Amino acid sequence: MTRTRTLRIDRIACTGHGLCAELLPELVDLDEWGFPVLGQPTVPAHLQAHARRAVAACPVLALRADRTPR
Repeated sequence: MTRTRTLRIDRIACTGHGLCAELLPELVDLDEWGFPVLGQPTVPAHLQAHARRAVAACPVLALRADRTPR
């Protein structure tokens, strides 16, 4: 069984800094107000290191990468 990661955004905690979109532009876009929008929540294997870095860089801990069995 392999494990994938699924990105989640806590929209209440997010203050729109935009670091997630800067560090992970393949999966995160910003809306017209500067808040993140996920194109696809599942993180491909080749982007998992970038996703972990984006999660760690979020100043308000609003971005999470949850492990999900696949």
